[in-house]
Amino acid sequence: MSPLRGILFKVTSVLLLVAMQALIKSVSDSVPPGEAVFFRSFFALPVILVWLAWRGDLSTGLRVASPMGHFWRGFVGTSSMGLSFAGLGLLPLPEVTAIGYAAPILVVIFAAMFLGEPVRAVRLGAVALGLVGVLIVLAPRLQAFSGGTVQTTEALGAILVLMAAVAAALAQIYIRKLVQTEQTSAIVFYFSVTATLLSLLTLPFGWVVPSAGQAAILVTAGLLGGLGQIFLTSSYRFADASVVAPFDYVSMIFALIVGYFIFAEVPTAQTLVGAGLVILAGVAIIWREHRLGLDRRRARKGNTQL
Repeated sequence: MSPLRGILFKVTSVLLLVAMQALIKSVSDSVPPGEAVFFRSFFALPVILVWLAWRGDLSTGLRVASPMGHFWRGFVGTSSMGLSFAGLGLLPLPEVTAIGYAAPILVVIFAAMFLGEPVRAVRLGAVALGLVGVLIVLAPRLQAFSGGTVQTTEALGAILVLMAAVAAALAQIYIRKLVQTEQTSAIVFYFSVTATLLSLLTLPFGWVVPSAGQAAILVTAGLLGGLGQIFLTSSYRFADASVVAPFDYVSMIFALIVGYFIFAEVPTAQTLVGAGLVILAGVAIIWREHRLGLDRRRARKGNTQL
């Protein structure tokens, strides 16, 4: 265990994934979301394969015990990616990031619904606080449905990103099931394979031939996405989840910087307040999970000494 290295890897993964989002956003006015998903997924595969070969997992890490589990994880994960990419073309990057923070809040709800996990007072309060924060970010956009075309487009973007967060939370539920029988390397690899294949189903809906510059941006986005996945996975090898998970929220700092200097996007006060509440709720849930983990370890230790 090396907590400092785990934190460094996690922050690096967050930076790479925000950069990937920025690249996708830069071509979103001309490249359909499904096509962007293809480039993001297909060009991540070489990076992941090299990583697996370097770790010595190429032969064993790709074996699967639950093919349909990988398919459904890939289906909801690809849906989340496509919806998020569509939202990037309609909303400022910091706002997309803030709404995306709903995913870990929704995981708590879905885990109770589908996995039977208990939700006690602390986590229930954190979930309520997080949902209030999401509503604060969403409220101005949803009210815009009664406004002009631009406002309606932004409202649609907010709904797409919220749907992406729902799909991302469902993907986490599938991952919780998969890790019981599958290696992490297999989950990472087959997600990119599934996303690549599913993205091809959007071909009839208006793919374009990208210019050389656009193609370079899309390929780079795929490479950065693959690297981001690797650093994210590796961060949990060097530190406990409770240590590195809060650094997910560093993405808001990166999104604010990129949004302001690259896209001239200035976040509203409501976006910042709502994001702050969601971040607070997320950290509270992570802290509670950490405490429960300590309690479980003490209980196991006590049982072994009886």
